[in-house]
Amino acid sequence: MDPKAGGVSQAVRTMIKGLTELATSNAVVCLNEPTSDFLAKSEFPVFALGRGSTAWNINSQLSRWLKVNIHQYDAVILHGLWQYQSYALLKKTRLVVNTRVFVMPHGMLDPYFQRAPDRKLKALRNLFFWHFVERKMLKEADGVLFTCETEKLLAQETFQGYKPQQEIVVGLGVEPPPPYTESLVAGFLSTFPKLADTGGYLLYISRVHPKKGLDILINAYLKLKRSEFALPKLVIAGPGLETDYGRQMKQLAADEPTICFTGMLTGDLKWGAFYGCSAFILPSHQENFGIAVVEALACAKPVLISNQVNIWREIAQERAGLVADDTLAGVATLLNRWVQLNPDQQIEMSKMALEAYRKHFTIDVAADRLKNTVYEAYAN
Repeated sequence: MDPKAGGVSQAVRTMIKGLTELATSNAVVCLNEPTSDFLAKSEFPVFALGRGSTAWNINSQLSRWLKVNIHQYDAVILHGLWQYQSYALLKKTRLVVNTRVFVMPHGMLDPYFQRAPDRKLKALRNLFFWHFVERKMLKEADGVLFTCETEKLLAQETFQGYKPQQEIVVGLGVEPPPPYTESLVAGFLSTFPKLADTGGYLLYISRVHPKKGLDILINAYLKLKRSEFALPKLVIAGPGLETDYGRQMKQLAADEPTICFTGMLTGDLKWGAFYGCSAFILPSHQENFGIAVVEALACAKPVLISNQVNIWREIAQERAGLVADDTLAGVATLLNRWVQLNPDQQIEMSKMALEAYRKHFTIDVAADRLKNTVYEAYAN
């Protein structure tokens, strides 16, 4: 449930918020330390059993917890794959009669993870666990839940023996942002004053990680700047600057004063960054859903994304942003197309961004789908 681990923890929180408003009780069992700061203000019960050991996250406390408690619940949703949680739950599904079990892979069945050149060892590891754990888990579960149609279709390509009982697109909602106020933007700009003298900036909010395509974004930006393109400043926000890749990215951009690294942003600073930007950009090589993409839409900000962000079809359909390949040329095209739009066209795209959020990505729409899916399975 650590927010620094990626978007799944936020997705779980958002789903629970939506289900709670539909009179559905929820609890989370996770392998975090019970004293973790990010669990201190949870609005739902959290059973934190402590961190597991090894890369597989082994924690026998989870098996014991499930044995004692799983019967108290109408349904269990396993979020994510490739960890001990799958194995612990698989052992219990054969013993449970009245509890329905669902798996929500959150993009972890995407073929990207088996094909990426830098993931060969992890791909072999996943193949091993697929044959001995995950394939059986998906087959025995009452259904596999997906955030969008593209995720469902991609999951069918990756492994042999993929035969779930049901595949259900339940979507994923994102909580609306706080209302826009000038003070939100002013607070962000006062924290990073070198952005205050600009007519706008492009915003990247995501982990600083090779999968996110940040290197091609910086290289495309520098290439256009050298060609004297009139680009807005570029703000790069997210955890991971202390990693080897993060240090490489800072070094890559070291000579360009219009690129600003902020580190991870939360609360008012995050929303101030969203409301203050001209557009949001994420050229990811693989993005199952992209919570930050939808948060940008909810702030009425156009999104410039790669066609490897799985909700790109909805973005293109609603004319809520621009889409291109996850290559240096593709990202350069995104930047070029954005600056070529006149102010009226940019304003119109902002309006369409907010409409796309309201049509596809609100909490109530996704929560209603999820509740109906679970309750129908339980009734049967």
